[in-house]
Amino acid sequence: MNYSIPLALLVAALATGCQSNQKDKQGDATSAAATTDTSVQITGSKRPALLHSLPEMYNTPDGMALAPDSSVILSVPNFGNPSFTPVLLRMANDTIGFFFAPPKHPDTKHAAPMDLAYGPDGNLYYADNQWQYSKERKSRLMRIRIQNGKPTTAEMVVEGFRLANAVVWKGNTIYVTDSQWDTPEKPRESAILHFSLSELNGTPVKLKAGFTDPHILTTFTTQDNPSALDNGADGLDYDSKGNFFTGGFGDGIIYKMTLKPDGSLAEKTKFATLACVDGLIVDRTTDQLYVCDSKSNAIRLVSPDGKVSTLAENGDTNGSNGLLDQPAEVLLKGKRLFIANYDMPEKAFRNQRFDAPHTLSVIELDK
Repeated sequence: MNYSIPLALLVAALATGCQSNQKDKQGDATSAAATTDTSVQITGSKRPALLHSLPEMYNTPDGMALAPDSSVILSVPNFGNPSFTPVLLRMANDTIGFFFAPPKHPDTKHAAPMDLAYGPDGNLYYADNQWQYSKERKSRLMRIRIQNGKPTTAEMVVEGFRLANAVVWKGNTIYVTDSQWDTPEKPRESAILHFSLSELNGTPVKLKAGFTDPHILTTFTTQDNPSALDNGADGLDYDSKGNFFTGGFGDGIIYKMTLKPDGSLAEKTKFATLACVDGLIVDRTTDQLYVCDSKSNAIRLVSPDGKVSTLAENGDTNGSNGLLDQPAEVLLKGKRLFIANYDMPEKAFRNQRFDAPHTLSVIELDK
């Protein structure tokens, strides 16, 4: 594979705004030096392969968005090694290169891009997840203005999230999960919030703390679990009938939500249970869910009737051979399933360490 990265360090790229076609020798060297553990147990109906191996300057790949030109935009918040500046990368064919440098939060002095999605206006929206740097509702929803397919400037459109996470557009409405939408009195809550495009074209929305903000679609209470993680609603998507699905990172419960014609919640039910739910995506041709069970190093399939099976699962690995290394996000591009390996272990996770290489995996669904 060929890679293109910013010239020298990212700082230089930010200063010049240029994009480089230089081959990523550092990434190649890291991949070549990594140990391929042939003893790692592999189960499931498919085996993942290596899509990209990234250098240390891109060390926690996360959200992915399919662009109008069929390229894929990848967020890299660099939480694993924050000495490197967070970036958005662009994947096209067999190349991956610099796309945009998200602006730092004025208070925390950090950028933290997570999930992202193109809106009906052609602009790119992303969750700026400041949870690692502040618990004081500093997370934001950001918009990158796109002109002729290229990013120009970024601006805040919503402020006041605690842990902004998944971002999904349906029509002219954007839905955002907040995995820690809680209060001292209710410390295990999370939420889905929604905003209209017309609303985002006004002054930035400032969310109210607590549970009365009109943008809240519904909330969830994370159940007690062996890992003691209380992060709630994480990944988010909808099926061909307009039903939404999300799942708890801490307790692994997947919920199905139906909406009323006015966009408010009609019904919320427990749909399936895994060990953990991170990113998820729905194949709207089959209404099958592809779900990252990050705790188990696995990609699960959930059928339209809620039955769970395993697409791919493996033991602890550094991911150098394309195996799963704490998968956090999935993206369907035709019959290819792209997987971002976040590699930031939590308590009781199968993944035991943050280590190079930093990888994206792919599963060929039609093979």
